[in-house]
Amino acid sequence: MQAVQTMIPFLKNPDHPEKPAGLSSLGHLEVAVMEILWLQGESNVHQVAQCLDRPLAYTTVMTTLDRLFKKGFLERRKSERAYLYSARQSRQKWEQQAAADFVAGYLGRPQPAGELLISCLVDAVGQQNEKLLDELEKKIRLKRKELDRAKS
Repeated sequence: MQAVQTMIPFLKNPDHPEKPAGLSSLGHLEVAVMEILWLQGESNVHQVAQCLDRPLAYTTVMTTLDRLFKKGFLERRKSERAYLYSARQSRQKWEQQAAADFVAGYLGRPQPAGELLISCLVDAVGQQNEKLLDELEKKIRLKRKELDRAKS
């Protein structure tokens, strides 16, 4: 995940404002706040501030949460006099969407971008995890069968 965050500068899609920008577009504090909300769930400013690894002013945390809400990462609801914030997407859903957006964007570039992406993916997977490489091969076979059935 860390490599994805530093390699892929996702941007908010103005045609789809419900899709949040990627984590790489966020500052360190914003990422830390997202991590807290993914782990802890719905929280108010005070609860988030208590979970941070360094003491920050209440207003700094409040501004950060508001900024994440405006960027489309968070939802919020009023509870008494405070807002409760929650992540708009689970971490897993965000990672799936971020990966899908990246691959689609990369494959949409002129050749040989697609070939380079596939080559790098296979090399990286092969170096990291042989079982994952086997899984990739299975998924390719399944997708080929699916496409062949659709043609018939």
